[in-house]
Amino acid sequence: MARYDGPIIDAHHHLWDLSLGRHPWLTSDDAGIKALGDIAYLRRTYLPSDYLEDVGPQNVVGSVYIEAVWDRTRPPTEEVEWLETLEKPRGIGARAIAWANLRADNPDAVFGALAAHRGVVGIRETIRWHPDPAKRWAERGIVDDPLWRRGLASMQANGLHLELLMNTHQAEEVARLARDFPAQTFVVNHCGTPTERDEAGMKHWRDGLHRMAEQPNVAIKLSAYGNYATDHSLPALACVVDMIVRAFGPERAMFGTDYPVGRRHMSFQDMCERFKDVVADRPAEEQRALLHDNAVRVYRFG
Repeated sequence: MARYDGPIIDAHHHLWDLSLGRHPWLTSDDAGIKALGDIAYLRRTYLPSDYLEDVGPQNVVGSVYIEAVWDRTRPPTEEVEWLETLEKPRGIGARAIAWANLRADNPDAVFGALAAHRGVVGIRETIRWHPDPAKRWAERGIVDDPLWRRGLASMQANGLHLELLMNTHQAEEVARLARDFPAQTFVVNHCGTPTERDEAGMKHWRDGLHRMAEQPNVAIKLSAYGNYATDHSLPALACVVDMIVRAFGPERAMFGTDYPVGRRHMSFQDMCERFKDVVADRPAEEQRALLHDNAVRVYRFG
């Protein structure tokens, strides 16, 4: 098969301007997300011009901005309004995934206001509970809270899909949620976060992938796929990608870089080039689907 050299849509990256004081997790020594480890490399402003420097020769023709933990005490539209002020050449940040409290008192007003912004196509929620408190980013069982589900119904009514930052322990929750809301689209971030790399951990992850993939309204992003390889040899990287594509099929998986967070593990160029290497033996239409077409459909580009 010919190796892919067509257009790319990066389905997952962030931007921020630290001069605004809206990202306390980055600027405060005691407010960082501890599970990320040392985040000193992230503590600089990262705007479309910086992102395009990382893009370099890659044929990125569009990208999806993912909420970057903007100050949660501020109105959820504020981050989107800031994004709209930026120059965004080459379709960078042309689509956005925002954040809002699904348990808000007035969900219809909240999600209606976000959906009124043309580029906003979804909301991201963190449901990443872990048995180890040091790895825990959220409370357990969020998705079963009736108030939270009321917010999800309002999101769906406003045409917004839901992105989920989870780990392997939430796979059954996600599958159940997708069954209960069959008309809603769900997008799992970061390969489902397979951080436990022993045999039992990998089996737990694989089983969870298949449980989620049984629901036709669940898609997944191969964002930060290099984070979860035991090394960065091609066979190790291919193991992660192939397991996901086998579970979800080439029509429900999408490439993403998670830049600049993903810089810890791989350069932007390596992330793109190694992904092309990994999928090079697939039919041309599957390669294009993974790197471009699926994101066009899910994020409503064009």
